[in-house]
Amino acid sequence: MTTIVEVAVASLPLLLAGVLLVGFLWPATRAMPLAWIVALLVGFFVWQNNPTWLAAASITGAITAITILFIVFGALVLLYTMMQAGALDRINQGFAAISEDRRVQIVLLAFFLATFIEGAAGFGTPAAVVAPLLLGLGFPALAAVVAAIIGHIIAVTYGAVGTPIVIGIRNPLDGPPFIDQITAEGGPYAGMEEAAAVTAFSNDVAAWAATYHTLIGFVMPLFAVGMIVYFFGDPDDRSLEPVKEVVPLCLFAGIAFAIPYWVSAWFITAEFPALIGSMVGGAVTLAVLRSGYLLPDDEWEFPDRDRWPDHWVGSIEPGGEGINSGADNGNMSLLKAWSPYVILVVLLVITRAVDPISAAINDASLGVQVGDFTLGVVLAWENILGTGLDDSIGWVNVPGFWLIVSALIAIPLFGMNGSQVSAAWAEAGRKIVSPFIALVFVIAMVEVMLSSGLPAANPEAFAGTAAFEQSMIEALAVFTAGAIGQAYPAIAALIGALGAAMAGSNTVSNITFGGFQFTAARELGISTQIIVGAQAVGGAIGNLVAIHNLVAALATVGLVGQEGRVMRLNLIPLLYYALGVGVLCLLFSYVLFPTLF
Repeated sequence: MTTIVEVAVASLPLLLAGVLLVGFLWPATRAMPLAWIVALLVGFFVWQNNPTWLAAASITGAITAITILFIVFGALVLLYTMMQAGALDRINQGFAAISEDRRVQIVLLAFFLATFIEGAAGFGTPAAVVAPLLLGLGFPALAAVVAAIIGHIIAVTYGAVGTPIVIGIRNPLDGPPFIDQITAEGGPYAGMEEAAAVTAFSNDVAAWAATYHTLIGFVMPLFAVGMIVYFFGDPDDRSLEPVKEVVPLCLFAGIAFAIPYWVSAWFITAEFPALIGSMVGGAVTLAVLRSGYLLPDDEWEFPDRDRWPDHWVGSIEPGGEGINSGADNGNMSLLKAWSPYVILVVLLVITRAVDPISAAINDASLGVQVGDFTLGVVLAWENILGTGLDDSIGWVNVPGFWLIVSALIAIPLFGMNGSQVSAAWAEAGRKIVSPFIALVFVIAMVEVMLSSGLPAANPEAFAGTAAFEQSMIEALAVFTAGAIGQAYPAIAALIGALGAAMAGSNTVSNITFGGFQFTAARELGISTQIIVGAQAVGGAIGNLVAIHNLVAALATVGLVGQEGRVMRLNLIPLLYYALGVGVLCLLFSYVLFPTLF
């Protein structure tokens, strides 16, 4: 059992990261290497991990980071391919042509388009893409950023084709001590193979996260409209009166998104809720609007340009081109513009739902064994540095592979030339550099903290690798659960939000705190599915105030330096979401589903 001093020391890497990222506004590329070094020092001097063990743990973190970056790179390649081809401009035109009313445009672009891009690409992409589109339609720059960030939050838990669940929840729990507890006799996953059990558990977590989001987040179109109308309407007469006319549209849009979103989370997999919710909900809402229903009688517009405060606009004047590739997309149909993402969804469904295909692309035996390495459809490193730690990348199964395939299919589909293709890939390559540095070190830090204790299943085999049975993360979780007690479910989402606010990533928040939340739930004897589900939601809402996301979005509209204003405004939806999820988490844990695993 660790002492309070040791618990305090174990928290040092996380505290340092928080202070540097939030307090001093350091970029993650500078802060996370230092936090990783502190984790190594704590592991060596306090947890008495030997250097080889610490190196192996760091390598497993780097392998996980490479898996994430493969997904991010594929998502960016497809996105920039769409931009170069003019397909994204065409999609935007299709939305904007429905109505000139700013409230309707918020629902269509800041909600449906942003949630779709989040589901397909994630990692801060929606606000960076949608905010310039809104700016191009004539939105004040600050309003464009606020609307885009608020609008996509409900989709963040499943961003980049489920990466926060697949990588952020599934991978860290696929090992000791969590795997032994998940597959324990008498539990719902008893008798299952370890990998299948962790997959089933993470899918259940994704389903509960969707339940929170559905019950709390279906009003986010209304929330986004209300924020823009109130804070960016007539500066001399702030009022929510213009919101009343679009309440039916906003609620209809939220429900049209939420139903397929929730169904896909429960009955398909964790990769698709945001994609399916936005595509189905958006199509239904567009059809209703095109039929003349739910459109407001009067068009709402921003005040005259000369009445806007200076901080509403930066170096790029509203009403410009937005994101414009220069490609001729005048004859492109909307179906053709959307087709690469439709192809992506079809490929992902086939490779996950068709058992023979899914088994083949995940079969580690389909490869060549070279020492401790396996080279094939699964790249594996067993017994890393002789420590017994293992890790692998199922590179054909990873969504990044199918994102790149979809981007390659888009080239002849759109008739792109070599310069367009090279520009798309070069831009994706440039965008991946900073995330590469940050992710490698932040996940290496987390893996050091997760692997610092003796594995409960076979501690004798790892004698000499650690001084404590509990890892740093487990020690922090047990201490926090004991200090807060039975009220813990009320703050589970806030812990996830803190992680995302620091790291700017739901995935990283889940990797950092997913095991923490699992252990805290076990310590309190409450449902791990419900608590880790709240973590997955918290990691999403933390993106509302994640400084990295705000900087990236503001840079696209020429408004760098207004991060504080956006953060203060976004605290309103963050507090609403955190309070709502906290109440639901308490009800689920103690009243409605107290016996759930």
